[in-house]
Amino acid sequence: MSAAIDLSGTSAVVTGAGRGLGRAYATALADAGAAVVVNDLDRESAEEVVALIGERGGRAVAVAVPVGGADAADALVDAAVESFGRLDVLITNAGVLRDGVLWKMTDEDFDLVIGTHLRGTFTCARAAARRFREQGDGGRIIVVGSPAGQHGNVGQTNYAAAKAGIAAFARTWALELARARVTVNAIVPTAWTQMTASIPIYEPLADAVAKGEPLPREVRQAHAIGMPEDSAPLVVFLASDAADEITGQAIGIGGDKLSLYSHPPEVATAFHDEGWTPELIAENWSTTLGPMTQRYGIELPALDLEAQTRT
Repeated sequence: MSAAIDLSGTSAVVTGAGRGLGRAYATALADAGAAVVVNDLDRESAEEVVALIGERGGRAVAVAVPVGGADAADALVDAAVESFGRLDVLITNAGVLRDGVLWKMTDEDFDLVIGTHLRGTFTCARAAARRFREQGDGGRIIVVGSPAGQHGNVGQTNYAAAKAGIAAFARTWALELARARVTVNAIVPTAWTQMTASIPIYEPLADAVAKGEPLPREVRQAHAIGMPEDSAPLVVFLASDAADEITGQAIGIGGDKLSLYSHPPEVATAFHDEGWTPELIAENWSTTLGPMTQRYGIELPALDLEAQTRT
């Protein structure tokens, strides 16, 4: 067996940690020994997580601020330094959904999602990077992406754009912070949440999950859907010394599945002396780039969950 990962002596900030995936990240980090700043818009939820961590022998403080602006980001970093003496790990999990197809999406719904996910990740990471550089002994930034940002998804213009940008943040910041020994990675978690339960394909499982029954193996593997706690081990690993050389990556986890995403590569090239005209592109498309066009959108294997719930 490998030695247990020990984060004793470190402190972490987890945004959006009052429930769901963020709660799982915060409690898993605390179980591994880290002191945790639990952030959430809902103070009661944040304080419940702090109490749970305390009951399990850990240390945590709650900071109830909406992420997005620089003041909130600075408050979170300051809370870690004032409460625990330093900051070692930042997980930018806070998020909100306002779904709608392009022609129905309002400016307000677009701005809220971009402001929370994209701007909130930027401001929190900037505040953490400044603190890490001041401390001079490295750090960990773990940003949270989504399959929607990797593939696109109907009705999620705002969310998919934000999550794609967050993955690009990780690659850019990994370059910029390498000399400061700060690693930056994007995780792409998939988990059973209230939103997942509302997806028609999973409706037959909702009652069973509510009763505490395990998800079927096919769901945990083919669809990479597990409970939020199944995604937390990746955060603990990336926060540890064991991940010291891992940076600039997008890593997926959910259910029984762990995956590494590629960076967007060129998949085909074509050259024409003295450049291209529209007519030449049209004439050559089917024999040059056309055969290599890429699939898009989230695609999941078919499931017969009703049959499984009957057995």
